[in-house]
Amino acid sequence: MPMKKYLFITLLISIATISVAQKDELRNLDVMLENYTYPYAVKFITINNQQQELKMAYMDIKPNNYNGRNIILLHGKNFNGAYWENTIRALSAEGYRVIVPDQVGFGKSSKPLSYQYTFHQLSANTKSLLDSLQINKVTVLGHSMGGMLATRFALMYPEMTQKLVLENPIGLEDWKLKVPYKDVNWWYENELKSNYEGIKKYQVENYYDGKWNAEFDRWAKLLAGWTLNENYEVIAWNAALTYDMVFTQPVLYEFQHVTSPTLLIIGTRDKTAIGKPLVSEEVRKTMGDYKQLGKITQAKIPGSQLVEIDNIGHLPHIEAFDRFINPLLEFLKK
Repeated sequence: MPMKKYLFITLLISIATISVAQKDELRNLDVMLENYTYPYAVKFITINNQQQELKMAYMDIKPNNYNGRNIILLHGKNFNGAYWENTIRALSAEGYRVIVPDQVGFGKSSKPLSYQYTFHQLSANTKSLLDSLQINKVTVLGHSMGGMLATRFALMYPEMTQKLVLENPIGLEDWKLKVPYKDVNWWYENELKSNYEGIKKYQVENYYDGKWNAEFDRWAKLLAGWTLNENYEVIAWNAALTYDMVFTQPVLYEFQHVTSPTLLIIGTRDKTAIGKPLVSEEVRKTMGDYKQLGKITQAKIPGSQLVEIDNIGHLPHIEAFDRFINPLLEFLKK
């Protein structure tokens, strides 16, 4: 290869590498993530509830080879719709229409200063979005906190829920039985202390069980970018309210009432559980044992299927995409 051509290609590779680094660098992100680009076009609907007008952001991807079937992806507590990018692409390629909301309080959606967060309310908001799109049948896929929400949605709207998919959902155990209650103010003060180092440490220990790479770092930096904003108190307050929701509103006591065909996809290395720092080391070891929690939950949900992904943590669709998407597509086609 001629030297000039070699140098030119090397320069292009360097520029591309710099661009990726800049994209994922830790930077100040505003409250509504207006300075962060999602992988697909973002739209908004207006939701009027609790005496206020709120904006709910969502992506709606309808492929040219639309097969007439719809799936909604519900994000976890420390994430937003953007982290579903690869999943959206794979599902779209198979002909599924994919709807990906940011729940109120998350991502590009409104961050109200006063809001009674309940999984019932978020489910109703999600139904309002689907109603606005004239979708009356949908597969509901929820990850982490989104798994708790997906379960509540399936319980509230069984006629609408064609299938239910739970990817490493939290709430498979009742933390109130082990962890002392902390009020919203405590969670708020705790959130105000958040920074990149703390967020990464938490995710390394709980989500990935000590393993880490640049792809995981991308999502930690997205969350940490908010802590650099002068209005971070708004984010911290909403995070505190949703922590209280997750802690006090378990769904595990109602799994036996789920009637939709259900698939559990469980990364068995996951150690996620809320309130670990508040209990003894002995108790801590009993929490977040997804290798057991997946089996226990499958036994509770009538006719459910369980796919265990060994040596994978809290985010199979990020950490081991092929091992996540293949059983998902197989389940959807049945």
